[in-house]
This record gives sequence, C-alpha cells and structure tokens, in this order.
Amino acid sequence: MPRKTYVAAIQEALAEEMRRDDRVFLIGEDVRIGVFPSTRGLHAEFGDKRVIDTPISELAVAGAGIGAAVTGLRPIVDLMFGTFLYLAFDQIANQAGAMRYMYGGQTKAPLVFMVQNGAGSSAGHHHSQAVHQFFMNMPQIKVILPSTPYDGKGLLKSAIRDDNPVIFLHSLSLGGKRGEVPSDEYLVPIGAADVKRSGSDVTICAVGPTVYTALEAANTLAAEGYDAEVIDLRSLSPWDKQTVLESVAKTGRFVAVDESFPTCSAASEWAATVAEEAFPDLKAPVQRVTNEDVPMPFSPVLEKAVLPSAADVVAAVRKTLV
Repeated sequence: MPRKTYVAAIQEALAEEMRRDDRVFLIGEDVRIGVFPSTRGLHAEFGDKRVIDTPISELAVAGAGIGAAVTGLRPIVDLMFGTFLYLAFDQIANQAGAMRYMYGGQTKAPLVFMVQNGAGSSAGHHHSQAVHQFFMNMPQIKVILPSTPYDGKGLLKSAIRDDNPVIFLHSLSLGGKRGEVPSDEYLVPIGAADVKRSGSDVTICAVGPTVYTALEAANTLAAEGYDAEVIDLRSLSPWDKQTVLESVAKTGRFVAVDESFPTCSAASEWAATVAEEAFPDLKAPVQRVTNEDVPMPFSPVLEKAVLPSAADVVAAVRKTLV
C-alpha cells in the first residue's frame, strides 16, 4: 500500500470527490494558487467555476457556501486557520447548523468548512489555537479531527458526501505525517473511533495530534509494566461514546487528552460522560490532560510547554493507579 503524507491524502480526497460529483466545488481565500498544499493543482484541473477565490471576508465566504449548499451544491469552504472560523461564527452557528431543523427537514446544508487547527508551527495565538471544542457545542454540526493520512482522506470524503454541515480540522503539526493510504476507493465513517493500541490497565482517549502523545505515554507506561489502551476518536461530534465506555468497563481507569483549553474542552465532555455512565466500572477518578490555560505563545519553547506532553499523560495515568 502506498505511503503518503497527510497533506497529499487530503489533496487526493478533494480531487477524487470533485471528479466524482460536479456539484462539489472549493471556495476560499487564495485557493486558486493553493496557499496550503492540500489545495494546490485543483484550479488547473477544475477551473474558475469550481475553484473560486474570494475576498478576505470569512463571514461572507461562509454565507456564500451556505447559500450554495441549500440550493443544491456541495461546497468546500476553505477558511485557512481555525481561528478564522470565529469571524464566520454567526453564519455557522445561526444558519448552517440550524437551517435543516428550522425548516423542518425540508432543506439540507451539505457543506464542509475546512481549516487548519491547533499548534505545531509556532504561528502565535491568532493562528495556533485549537478550536474544535467550540463547535462540539453546536447541534447539527459535525466535527472531525483526524490523526493519520488514511483517516484524513477517508473522513474528508465522507464529510463531502454528508448532507449536514461538517467542520473538518487539519492539525497543523501533522501535515507531513506519513502513513499508508490505499489507491482504491474507500470511506471512513463519521463518528467511529479507532483503537490505536489495546490495553487492560487504563483507557487513554485522544484525538488529532494528542493521539501520538498518548501513544508515546503508553510506551513509557509499558516499560513500567502498565498496559494502556489508546483510543483515537477521529470524530468529535458525533463521538464514539460506546467504544470509550466499553474500554473503561475493561480497564476501570480513564484519562482524556485534548489540545484545547481546560474549561469546557473536549476532554471535559469525555470525562463527564465516563463519570456519569461508567461510574460503577471506575477504580479511580477520571483525569484530564489539556493545554495550559493561557493564550498560545509564539515562542516554540513556550508553545511546547503549553501543549499536553507524554510526561503529563504519564503523570495523569499514575494518579489513577495509586
């Protein structure tokens, strides 16, 4: 099976879906030249009508995408960085997510908002925030955060075919990550987790780049004689609660690892769910590992200090083992 970078896998997914369905088009700032590698080359193949450059107005771009979606097209709205979604917040929260409900199912909004998410390039607070937790709080909006090239391609193709708005998040730190990507057609279902490592002593739940943090911690724990199970959720809304609860029933311990602020993080939702629905199975209180509660620094050294580390995860696991 070919090994490809995450960026190459995303580029393949976009091209394949645009070839498959002529209702699919790409709209955003500088998508014709492909400021981000995942969109490069698409304009040369699909032309001006399906790869559309826009003014620097995220609210307007999001609104144009929503209008196109409810009138029968399937837009991919590239808003570059996750924090730029804040500028389009009204359109996403008040229109895209609620429209199908407000019209009693008489319309649908099949569009994908595609952005870079989180830290990893030392781009400072305006470009390096993880924003996934905000959109988990919105009904009818799906949120995806893959960790591998295989999952990135398969989930993006599923997102483009979905009849609901999807926030598709690329982790900045994973663009060059390589992995096996089949040449044949495949999809990854939205809302299904992947158990990256089986274990019996503790469940570690993660998503995006924190999956690799969790796996590193699991290797450290294995050297100490502890067997950690690592779950990659892949999708945040909906999220695969059943797989997590089944794992906790087996291990009796739970640690949530999430690249976001500690208050109302994705980790908070996972931890609360496990505490509520798996309490009889728990041998110790649940633990959360998140970013420090500060704006994301520009300094590479400070950025690394703010993010969850494998040592942080190991320390949290040890609290559940006493």
